[in-house]
Amino acid sequence: MRIAKTSAPNDSDKPGADFIGNNTYHPGTADVEYDELHVQCPPHTTERELMTRIDWQLIPFLCILYLLAFLDRVNIANARSFHLVEDLNLENNEYNTALTMFFVPYIIAEIPSNILLKKFSPRIWLPTCMLGFGIASVCQGLVQNYSGLLATRFFLGLFESGMFPGMWYKRNESQKRYSLFFSSTSLAGAFGGLLASAIGKMQGIRGYSGWRWIFILEGILTCLVAIFFFFIFPSFPEEAKWLTEEERAYIKARLQADQGHNAAERKITLRDVGAVMKDHRVWLGGFMYFGLIVPAYGYAFFAPTIISTYHYNAIQTQLYSVPPWAVSFAFSLLTAVFSDWSRHRAAFALAPLALSLAAFATLLKIHDNTPVQYAMLCFVTMGTYSVLPITVCWFSMNLGGHHRRAIGTAWQIGFGNIGGIIATFAFINTDAPFFTNGYSICLGFTCLSGLASVLYFISIYLENQKRKKAVRDVGLSEYEKTELGDLNPEFRYMY
Repeated sequence: MRIAKTSAPNDSDKPGADFIGNNTYHPGTADVEYDELHVQCPPHTTERELMTRIDWQLIPFLCILYLLAFLDRVNIANARSFHLVEDLNLENNEYNTALTMFFVPYIIAEIPSNILLKKFSPRIWLPTCMLGFGIASVCQGLVQNYSGLLATRFFLGLFESGMFPGMWYKRNESQKRYSLFFSSTSLAGAFGGLLASAIGKMQGIRGYSGWRWIFILEGILTCLVAIFFFFIFPSFPEEAKWLTEEERAYIKARLQADQGHNAAERKITLRDVGAVMKDHRVWLGGFMYFGLIVPAYGYAFFAPTIISTYHYNAIQTQLYSVPPWAVSFAFSLLTAVFSDWSRHRAAFALAPLALSLAAFATLLKIHDNTPVQYAMLCFVTMGTYSVLPITVCWFSMNLGGHHRRAIGTAWQIGFGNIGGIIATFAFINTDAPFFTNGYSICLGFTCLSGLASVLYFISIYLENQKRKKAVRDVGLSEYEKTELGDLNPEFRYMY
């Protein structure tokens, strides 16, 4: 971000149309530094230096958190290759039902978990959840029957709900951070395949099958990291002890200038939930994510199953599952960098979907060309997993105020993950090896996500045009602006 050194600006010098929220900031004397929103930087640092410090204090923790969460969530797909179904005597679609069980508490507990996140702070709540799903993962490796598998999947979903803490960044600089956070899923998929190919060779050690060791060792890793995180995990900007009082005030001021006041100090009520859910854009945000979750989890849960139909053994299947995840990680970060650079979201939420649509259409038609089929799996991950973080970031950053963002994001993730239930039954054994129904379902829901994104873009574009023509200052108090969030007439949506 370019920092300009200038004299203290007068209110009349500030570009009114570009300001969001209450930005009538009155700096002190001349020769101080301001960022592009004319928020005064602390004299001992610059915006860029401070953001770099925050990146190093925040992003690694979030990436590790979500990587281990996703690893523990989908490693059942790797375990299946090492005779989980046979050892537990699972019949018909019982394996698919076990996958579904994860999403029941995961969806229901999403909004309550976000409320508890605000109550206890990320430093306490997120490591607690992490320890919980680590223990649940270990227990998956100890189950003896179908009922035990269902129980452990239930608690895994319960503790993994609410894994989306708020960010500390302005909207135009947030996408690459969100994408790095989300791309941990791709790294988890890649590492999961590599780890499973190695751990699977522990078959018979201490009388345990290879699939049991996958759950046990990866769950123990999660528990150890969670205990460590209790002492060092970051909290909200206004509570960060590694920032000075001046720096905390600056972080809060720049977020207010970009997004409006966030009301982080006020409790979220059921009335808030009802008010947020009256907004049609909140519903569109849910469908944007919902349509992507079906192909995302369809691939995550069944990639080893699909790849095994290309006539690879268990170890080869795990190794061949790695490259699609790796290319998706690189493509997601590249897409995010260009999105932040251009300060644009809509095109980057829509264009990569063309890769997914083309890939699913090809997989529906070609069944006898393994190189082409494998390449299409790479396109599926590139298109789907690059759009997921952009969709969530775009929607979340357009929700002003802490309570609207907490509720809206929880809704988007919670409702969207209903698609995970659909995904668990998209690819069933009787459809192998062509999986026509599964690919058709994924194709249809990808189209749904694209349609919802187009409607969302049209809605916020028209709203911005309407607000530009309206009276700028309608005499709202600070409290009213805080309560309205992005419904504040001074707020401008990003697209």
